[in-house]
Amino acid sequence: MSLRRNDKPLYVQLKNIIKDRILHGVYPLHENIPPEPQLEKEFGVSKITVRGAIQELVQEGYLEKGSGKGTKVIRNTSGTKLSRLKRFTEVLVEEGHQIQKVWLRSEIAENPEGSEPWRLFGKSCLKLERVYVLDQKPYIHYTHYLSADIGELELNELKVQSLYELLEERHISFGRLRDEFAVAVPPADVAEVLGVPPGAPLLKRSRYSCSEEGSAVEYSEGFYNTELQSYVVNYDV
Repeated sequence: MSLRRNDKPLYVQLKNIIKDRILHGVYPLHENIPPEPQLEKEFGVSKITVRGAIQELVQEGYLEKGSGKGTKVIRNTSGTKLSRLKRFTEVLVEEGHQIQKVWLRSEIAENPEGSEPWRLFGKSCLKLERVYVLDQKPYIHYTHYLSADIGELELNELKVQSLYELLEERHISFGRLRDEFAVAVPPADVAEVLGVPPGAPLLKRSRYSCSEEGSAVEYSEGFYNTELQSYVVNYDV
């Protein structure tokens, strides 16, 4: 995987990738991350870049370096751990699952008249698709819709940096969001990606993200194959 040659330092990009893998169980808690030479080879970066990324994660409390023992994961939850409501992916990782995010496409697409993206963004918008793979099996399919004014996002950008960090770089912020849950039949192409029979009903999550002023920033639809794993919310009390 190649990192982006942009204004963001390479060690910061690499730190974000390693952190994302920790949070999604690719690098499990209490186990070592790959050795530095392996990371250098995978991302085509220098030893200094790798060590800079690791040092940042040590300071943030995710990793611990041991003399001659490698670098161990000592924390696998984000700042939202401080909240009583844990993120869904954090719950799964805590239970020993591994989650991988795979971006499928990014394009400026035409919105069907009368659809929710058409109502929110007009005739066209930026459409992004990704799938979450749970323990090597397709589990959740997400489609994100954003204003076409944002411009296109390259898949290589999305692979090395989170969607919301990229939006922040373009000065797009979120004021509030609302989730709606229902049971619905996914589009045929989504059912095919998830490996479920055509016409099979799935749990659907629709998310509306708005700016501080209340205007639509993002709309997303997620279909969950709950035959693999129930949707879980844990509360610490």
